[in-house]
Amino acid sequence: MKKTNITRITKQIEKVANEPLEKKKKPIIKTEDLLPSGSTLLNLVCSNNPFGAFLKGKYYYLVGDSASGKTFLSMTCFAEALRHPIFKEYRLIYDNVEDGMLIDLEKLFNADVAEKVEPPGMEDDEPVFSFSIEEFYYHLDDALIKSKEEERPFIYVLDSMDGLSSVAEVEKFEEHKTAHLKGTKSPGSYGDGKAKKNSEGIRKILKGLNSTGSILIIISQTRDNLGFGHEKKTRSGGRALIFYATTVIWSSVTGKIKKTIKGKLRHIGNHIKLETKTKNRVTGELHEGAVDIYPSYGIDDTGSCIDYLVDEKWWGQIEKMIDAGGFNVCMSREKLIEHIEENDLYKHLQRITGECWKEIRKESALKRKKRY
Repeated sequence: MKKTNITRITKQIEKVANEPLEKKKKPIIKTEDLLPSGSTLLNLVCSNNPFGAFLKGKYYYLVGDSASGKTFLSMTCFAEALRHPIFKEYRLIYDNVEDGMLIDLEKLFNADVAEKVEPPGMEDDEPVFSFSIEEFYYHLDDALIKSKEEERPFIYVLDSMDGLSSVAEVEKFEEHKTAHLKGTKSPGSYGDGKAKKNSEGIRKILKGLNSTGSILIIISQTRDNLGFGHEKKTRSGGRALIFYATTVIWSSVTGKIKKTIKGKLRHIGNHIKLETKTKNRVTGELHEGAVDIYPSYGIDDTGSCIDYLVDEKWWGQIEKMIDAGGFNVCMSREKLIEHIEENDLYKHLQRITGECWKEIRKESALKRKKRY
């Protein structure tokens, strides 16, 4: 090759190398594409947006302790969907695997929620819920097929992964039972095969969720971690549940809410911590927030926002009086809740909570010269 050609090629390479790389624009997430969770703090934890948590077309994984509000949260998502301009036409599918959801939806929310929440299947006018991990993915596939045919997305809640059996587990049980009756040696250990089925199943349904705009929420129960590692809690079902999730949310009970009634201190609710300590593809950030949940009421979002603003010193507090900036009032917590509810100031409270959250994130960011 001639020297002139080598020189020309070298200059072309240098020119390309020195050209600025075309920046790939980050997709803008619109507020209307986010399903509200019913908790402003959980919305912020998931999306940094006070008005929505769950992005349509995605799969979310909710892991929590017993009595940490997992079912309450999923039911509240359904209630929020029915008053949302985008999600109100979605199918609301609740796969009650554990048969543990006995909440009176009409009393806690309204008649519309009770009427529109449906099981994944019906047989002889009776609801059919998933028994095995295989059935769960069959039901989910049926929902996706129907969604494409009718052009109607869905919100599907599995409650819970722990309650599912598997074909392998049932077959192994039968083998053990037969061996026991015959007085022979049992043929190996159980092993439910859920981890493998999740690895195969979840990645197959992600494209369908995305194309239809549907949302999948899988609930799991925490377990004590008896193995190695610093984490005290773990969960079952395999790594795929976390790997393919858009966001993984962990819930835990941090304390009991008590009130003196007829001379005795009664347990009326729980303080709950919600955190994205494992993964969040939406923001790339890991946050935590606190909410109060009452069995007689559900999520106390107004009270939780007030507590957050006071705790972060966004609102001042003198003894038991809260100086609520933005509302131009100074009153007790109970009176402030009444004031917000009676004057329809809930959305304004959410905006103020979002402003506080945004300011904290801004102050937390490193203020240094960019490297690139």
